[in-house]
Amino acid sequence: MEVLDTIYNEVIGFLGISQAWEILQTGDYSKFRTFDGVVSLIYPIIPLLLILELILGFVYKKPDTKVYKVNFLIYVFNRFIGRFIAIAMVTIIIGLFQQYAPFQTSMTWYWFIYGYIIWEFAHFLYHYWGHKVRLFWCLHSTHHAPENMNLSVTHAHFFLEAPYADTIRTTVCILLGIQPELLFLIMFIDGTYGAFIHVGENVIKDARLGPLNKIILTPSHHRVHHAKNPLYMDTNFCNLLNIWDHVFGTYQEEKKEMKIEYGITREIDSGSFMDVYFGEFVGLFKDVAKAPGIKNKFLYIFMPPGWSHTGDHKTSKVTRAEFFQNNPTYARLIKVERPNSINNNPVK
Repeated sequence: MEVLDTIYNEVIGFLGISQAWEILQTGDYSKFRTFDGVVSLIYPIIPLLLILELILGFVYKKPDTKVYKVNFLIYVFNRFIGRFIAIAMVTIIIGLFQQYAPFQTSMTWYWFIYGYIIWEFAHFLYHYWGHKVRLFWCLHSTHHAPENMNLSVTHAHFFLEAPYADTIRTTVCILLGIQPELLFLIMFIDGTYGAFIHVGENVIKDARLGPLNKIILTPSHHRVHHAKNPLYMDTNFCNLLNIWDHVFGTYQEEKKEMKIEYGITREIDSGSFMDVYFGEFVGLFKDVAKAPGIKNKFLYIFMPPGWSHTGDHKTSKVTRAEFFQNNPTYARLIKVERPNSINNNPVK
């Protein structure tokens, strides 16, 4: 009976309906007009879209069962570990650094805009380093391993990535004066939208979302981010406001003539939980073990993925440079669209 209760609670938790269910049981529907009530109605949207996405996959085409299967195993594994490892990084960072902030925001619309811009900057930093530092890529690569885009990819994360991400994002936000209440509101909005941008083609075929594609980061932009095509590699690191991708030259729109190829460049068995979850760590360990000298061993840990002590680099910058050399039309296009791009110079 205890097992059934556990399963029931996990299903309710996954669907995000526990809070709404509690309100329904009280019979006081006026609570849905409160902030907590509105939040309780928003939480189930992404899980329900995921179920709809899977159903439509069966209706219109055969879904990529490997992606759903492995991502489900990752979700279960992370939940299991989460029962024994409680990492409250957000609380710790607030306690450590809030006293050093030069000023404090308040819950007003203008501070909300300020806070969101700062949050996106912090998210950009964490996300960019997750692609440019080999150790951090080992944490982040699980999220990029699926060879198809759908909402289950939202749950494909190495369990230590969230503490690493929250350490960076919360530290930046707290030191720049974002008060915890405002930060939690921004995190809720950004987390919900961050799940939505993984929506698959089963639900939204053209994910540019019309004129919104020029204003915010759409699912189309995030599909580009998950692509392994050289043109798309290491672009669109923001989550909702793509202001920092424009500032740092990492913004890239989806090209109709360039079909997105999902996944990572390493040969991988995307149907294997072990390879998806631990494969990059295994590769890093092998490179460090065979590297000559302490310096090269450390460089393998902190240099970008694809860096080699032999000089035969296979980093994204090198790959992109070779692509542009062989496709000068795209090279000219990138120079026009992103003249100051930090992605265009190959590692020497």
